[in-house]
Amino acid sequence: MAKIFKHRTDVPYFDYKDFKTLQRYVNIYGQIESRKKTGLNEAQQRRLAVAIKRARHIALLPFVANS
Repeated sequence: MAKIFKHRTDVPYFDYKDFKTLQRYVNIYGQIESRKKTGLNEAQQRRLAVAIKRARHIALLPFVANS
């Protein structure tokens, strides 16, 4: 399984308003990609998940994919 971002281990902050960046970490079904696929460490993955959930809550990202 290939990582999405091999060089993306020094991400200081995920902004929930930057939905273009967050969309790269969400699969076609609307699920957050796993750590194995994103290449992030535990703390970064938690910050990513919080940012995605905040963006979903204010309707910048969908909760589920269009079917």
